[in-house]
Amino acid sequence: MKLCVFDFDSTLMDGETIDYLAEDLGLKKRVSEITKRAMAGEIDFFESLVERVSLLKGLKKERVDEICHNLPYMNGAKESIKELKQRGYKVVVFSGGFRNATDYAMEKLGFDASFSNILHEKDGVLTGLVGGDMMFGFSKGDMLVRLQTLLGISKDDTLVVGDGANDISMFKHAKTKVAFCANKILKKSASVVIDEKDLTKILEIL
Repeated sequence: MKLCVFDFDSTLMDGETIDYLAEDLGLKKRVSEITKRAMAGEIDFFESLVERVSLLKGLKKERVDEICHNLPYMNGAKESIKELKQRGYKVVVFSGGFRNATDYAMEKLGFDASFSNILHEKDGVLTGLVGGDMMFGFSKGDMLVRLQTLLGISKDDTLVVGDGANDISMFKHAKTKVAFCANKILKKSASVVIDEKDLTKILEIL
């Protein structure tokens, strides 16, 4: 068995989930600027996440789910996951984004499991609070080591794919590290760089 871990936003999905949610409140530009700085490693991921989610306060959960169920997936996402599974990989998603998006994507794209964050809601409305598995800059690396231990999979049999600064921590624990249409800071830690929005390119390096 081998393990492949994908980031979700701007990797399996073409864009940032939180930017799509913020657009509904007329706050896309403001949230997008914070997102860009976080993915470039200019600001702390946890602080940026808390700040961005606070701006979503008042958005109805029903609307959140509607948006998350209509996100554009990256070219080649479904095909790549299918092929990786046929080659004996367990395919998992680590996302600093939200379960509303990743749980639905799991049904559509066919990966095996996901670890992401939860938007707190009360009476069907977002409170502006967030919690979950991927809150910190180190979360992906921490979870990857746990998963490797649980599944008995080595660093040499691990493939990771991401685009932002919060993916650096998981790059440290994988032999094959793919920076996909990524920020400069992540490319420095990568063993493979793909600048074309086509996830099937990953299959060519295996």
